[in-house]
Amino acid sequence: MPKIPVPQNEPVRGHGPGSPEREELKRSLKDLSARPIEIPVIVGGKELRTGKTVDAVMPHCHAHILAKVHQAGPKEIAAAIQAARAGWSDWAAATLEQRAAVFLKAADLLAGKHRATVNAATMLGQSKTAHQAEIDAACELIDFFRFNAHFAERIHAEQPLSAPGAWNVLDYRPLEGFVYAISPFNFTSIGGNLSSAPALMGTTVVWKPAGTAVYSNYFLMKLMEEAGLPPGVINFVPGPSSAISDALLADPHLGGIHFTGSTEVFQSLWDTVAKNLRHYADYPRLVGETGGKDFIVAHASADPDALATAIVRGGYEYQGQKCSAASRAYVPDTIWPAVKDRVIAMLERIRVGDPADFRNFMGAVIDRKAFVKIKSYIDDARQAPGVNVLFGGGCNDGDGYFIQPTLLVVDDPLYRTMCEEIFGPVLTLHVYPEGRWKETLQIVNTTSPYALTGAVFARDRQAVNEAQAVLRYAAGNFYVNDKPTGAVVGQQPFGGARASGTNDKAGSLFNLIRWVSPRVVKENFAPPTDFAYPFMAES
Repeated sequence: MPKIPVPQNEPVRGHGPGSPEREELKRSLKDLSARPIEIPVIVGGKELRTGKTVDAVMPHCHAHILAKVHQAGPKEIAAAIQAARAGWSDWAAATLEQRAAVFLKAADLLAGKHRATVNAATMLGQSKTAHQAEIDAACELIDFFRFNAHFAERIHAEQPLSAPGAWNVLDYRPLEGFVYAISPFNFTSIGGNLSSAPALMGTTVVWKPAGTAVYSNYFLMKLMEEAGLPPGVINFVPGPSSAISDALLADPHLGGIHFTGSTEVFQSLWDTVAKNLRHYADYPRLVGETGGKDFIVAHASADPDALATAIVRGGYEYQGQKCSAASRAYVPDTIWPAVKDRVIAMLERIRVGDPADFRNFMGAVIDRKAFVKIKSYIDDARQAPGVNVLFGGGCNDGDGYFIQPTLLVVDDPLYRTMCEEIFGPVLTLHVYPEGRWKETLQIVNTTSPYALTGAVFARDRQAVNEAQAVLRYAAGNFYVNDKPTGAVVGQQPFGGARASGTNDKAGSLFNLIRWVSPRVVKENFAPPTDFAYPFMAES
């Protein structure tokens, strides 16, 4: 009988006018905005203040400092490795139920008294709207905590057959080493999952949060400690990426890497692990979800209203700063006029600004580096032949890093913004002749090295079938008549292949199985007492 409660997806709160959750969130936004904090390194349950700090600021008001973040140096990094090793024995020996209890408690704390705080921290530090923060920082992470416990129990229930007189058992041993968790800025929930998923399975973790998400991630770390996380199980180490990675990847006890971020960084980590391979006590597990160049391809039978909505929501929610965001679209010429009118009408209604103003659909991009990169693509597009900046293109970094939702229409389906990951509110669209549907599917499949998410819009079932067949390896998460973003834990396990990662499917048992090293134990109840077999007897 299962011991761990069967989970249900956490309901998304709407934060409508006059709702209790709206008022609570506004109070938290006001409180956190007025109260700068210090964020320490947390190693072995102890808070360490190094004195070397960087500022955590609001992207939409970059003069407003939210926190002074202490940076881990060589001493703190070495201590984190030691704490992870020291904490491993007791944590690995704990039962699954004992470990799961910590994260189930964390889920309840996040669903209840800490919900508004973590949502507000995500809005302020990562410039997310109330809705985007709610589905990320609250609901998705609550789901990760609860569903991962359920999936872990299912893994443990998978046992081999036993012949008469013998008993075979799979012992799901935690990895014999620590996991290095490297989390991105764009999803608070990913920081919580990258660190907690290996820990749930019994290994210890050194967690390096993104510098631009450390504010919300710190609140998560304190929440997990409140839930009963033992010292040393997860060690919270903000600081310079290169120094932390160099030290951790050189340690012979590295058991794995749990990563979300750029393809280039993940490949660099993989290269370093390969060079150090003979140095490790075991083969490290490398699990990564990286970049994307996610597509929407429409057939002539597509519903223009549904397609236009998917383009706007898929391309511009959270400023397009999702690895799953739609960033390239292919629309047949026969329906383009209708789709164009609807898309432009929606874009004209979009407000960009401070997420604390609930009327805004978009906030700021995450930092100056992102702003400069995205702006350079737009500037180049203005000068490129065959490219029309159909909407937006405005960029202003005076108070915050604001970029208007931008729609490019290109004659060449291989123009650079159709191929390269921009990670901002820029969607590039190619209008193709209706008669070139099958050729366009091939273009979609081969344009980008990535294979994370994608969507087809069609009411013609044969067209849907054709798209699914041609694009089978073009996306790890494929959507039919829906935007290619917004995967729900337990419903759409998330991950892609090719240059988009190892496709280990966060939000499923397939990810969790990577953090154990199973042992087979056979017990013979009636062992033989002589070497001879029956066939050896004389007739």
